[in-house]
Amino acid sequence: MLSGEPLHPADSDYGVFVGALAAEGLPTDDLTEPGRIFVRVRLDDRPIGYGGYEVFGEDALLRSLVVLPGLRGRGLGRQVTEAVLREAAGAGARRAWLLTTTAAPFFERLGFVGIARADAPESIRSTRQAASLCPSSAALMTRSLAPKA
Repeated sequence: MLSGEPLHPADSDYGVFVGALAAEGLPTDDLTEPGRIFVRVRLDDRPIGYGGYEVFGEDALLRSLVVLPGLRGRGLGRQVTEAVLREAAGAGARRAWLLTTTAAPFFERLGFVGIARADAPESIRSTRQAASLCPSSAALMTRSLAPKA
């Protein structure tokens, strides 16, 4: 069974999370700043990946999504992403946003669409991730978190 649970800096596997992000070239220097929420995703009680988000009213910025080495190529990225999206929706978000330099086709398969940065809410554009951590060439993508009818 797939489950998502909060991940905190004091948890024993927090270093695994940070190391996995660093190995993929994902930002790690702002992980402990206020407002970041991280999720450990388990499949049958075994961690398979991690993800994070920040909530700004009804908008959530996804960040730090990673499947653990040795488990990639098995479709688990979709499961990790969907688990983090469920957590963000549970926190009140109605729309998800993300920035990516390499995974736009993956996120398109999950219902995300590209959008010009100028069309994003100021709360998303002004995040440290959007303003400075991700290069200007990173694609900004969004999708609704509303339940499918």
